[in-house]
Amino acid sequence: CEMAAGSHLLLLLLPWLVMASHSPPGCKIRITSKGLDLVKQEGLRFVEQELQNITVSDLHGKEGQFHYNISQVKVEDLQLAFSDLHFQPQQHLVFNINNASISMRFRRQLLYWFFYDIGSINASADGVHIHTVLQLAKDDAGRLKISNITCNASIARMHAGFSGTLRKVYEFLSTFIVTGMRFLLSQQICPSLEHASLVLLNSVLDTVPVRNYVDEHIGIDYSLLRDPAVSMDTLDLDFKGTFFPRARENQELENHAVEPVIKETERMVYVAFSEYFFDSAMHAYFQAGVLAIELQGEKVPKDLEVLLRATFFGTIFMLSPAVDAPLRLVLQVSAPPRCIIKPSGTSVSVSAFLNISLVAPGRPPVQLSSMAMETKLSAKVFLQGKALRVQLDLRRFRIYSKQSALESLALFSLQAPLKTLLQLTIMPIINERTKKGVQIPLPEGMDFTKEVVTNHAGFLTVGADLHFSKGLREVIEKYRPPSPPRLPQLKACRAQHGP
Repeated sequence: CEMAAGSHLLLLLLPWLVMASHSPPGCKIRITSKGLDLVKQEGLRFVEQELQNITVSDLHGKEGQFHYNISQVKVEDLQLAFSDLHFQPQQHLVFNINNASISMRFRRQLLYWFFYDIGSINASADGVHIHTVLQLAKDDAGRLKISNITCNASIARMHAGFSGTLRKVYEFLSTFIVTGMRFLLSQQICPSLEHASLVLLNSVLDTVPVRNYVDEHIGIDYSLLRDPAVSMDTLDLDFKGTFFPRARENQELENHAVEPVIKETERMVYVAFSEYFFDSAMHAYFQAGVLAIELQGEKVPKDLEVLLRATFFGTIFMLSPAVDAPLRLVLQVSAPPRCIIKPSGTSVSVSAFLNISLVAPGRPPVQLSSMAMETKLSAKVFLQGKALRVQLDLRRFRIYSKQSALESLALFSLQAPLKTLLQLTIMPIINERTKKGVQIPLPEGMDFTKEVVTNHAGFLTVGADLHFSKGLREVIEKYRPPSPPRLPQLKACRAQHGP
């Protein structure tokens, strides 16, 4: 009976355990095969640069009375015409180079009895095949990383061209030299690509923002929730996508929003944002205590001031001699605003209160009215570069008294002028604050173009193409750690005084 009860309890808890292990993302990014083609073009240039920097050990040997030494090997040219980069489920990228050629130049030294010959040799490696598999994973900080690489490289043929008086001798030795050079070169290709992936490319992924500050009030957490999901055509990344107040960085809003679902594959990249993404931003601002605006004295529009004084004339008259005291308007959001995303558009619901007071010099403020406000703002979400921005516009507006229905009726005449106040005075201030936007988690040097925003039920998607504003090499050099300093003074000292 106890075992049966335990089994039933496990069955009841299983859905909750599954939900707990699969937290819904606030932000999701999908890279398609078209986006991977662009990455391949930039990656191929990077691989060419890395292979050109291959260092090959000196080759020396002896065949009878022939002594030879090959040194100063330098890659002159690469032809990587046939390459392929594609997704491989579950977490892999596969990079293949087929039938490539590598041209090299190196220094020769030959000793045969009393004859000594030096010069250079041009060589070419043909039929170069490289098969590389990159494993992608989430690291401890929640950042996408290349966690492992497997690599196989082979060279089908190698030729060396000889010249000079001992050309015939070199041709005789070419079998030994070419075989050795082919072995040494093939042994250097994979270590070079492993360093390029695990060190250099990961340094580019380090530029993706994970947890950083948006402004002086809030920050954002873009850490990955889980390892990337790779299919034959797409790579999907689930980000936490939550904002937090800087004063309480460990505070997070619980995510009960609809999980974004991306079905499209026509564009290079898709970025999806759920209602939770925007709700957490407004919740963080609310917790930071900055969703309040105060207007006093000359900042209050003159027409509105005249109307307010006329509306509250009786009260002001009873407060004489403070009749000519300046007016103060305090607009304070009373609860975190809520975002609503529908196929027809995006809106934000805001509840607030407006306190109207007289502020006479040297006297405490005297409150004339405290009214509740309910507004609905239309939100235009757009992407510019890598910044997600929101443009807000006032759609609906209603005020009412918190004291009595009779006072609400008296405030009806203030409906239109207060709406005008919000449109002309308050909304520009809010939009100026949202103008900077928030950065999307892409590596440095990569930007969006041709963005199109599509609304769905509970989330929106931005389909875009990609372009490289900076090359991989430029970003890598910018963040490459400095090399350890050399000791020229010690060398000079040894040259003068000995070791």
